[in-house]
Amino acid sequence: MEQIRELQAYGYFFFTVFLTVVLYAYIVHLYRAEKKGTRNYEKYGKLALDDELHRAPVEPNEDEDEMKENKEKK
Repeated sequence: MEQIRELQAYGYFFFTVFLTVVLYAYIVHLYRAEKKGTRNYEKYGKLALDDELHRAPVEPNEDEDEMKENKEKK
């Protein structure tokens, strides 16, 4: 019984460390993406405030663009 508790404690510790590393890696990814200019997260932050049907999407839908190009080619 004592060994199981010890294994659980080690598992809990390593899982906590793992999740912390994943969290910081995600934060670094978000920071780098915004610095490179591939994403603008301020637009996403304002999305909740400017939530109306007539507003333009934050990002264009690539599938719709491809469909329009295919229709134009025909």
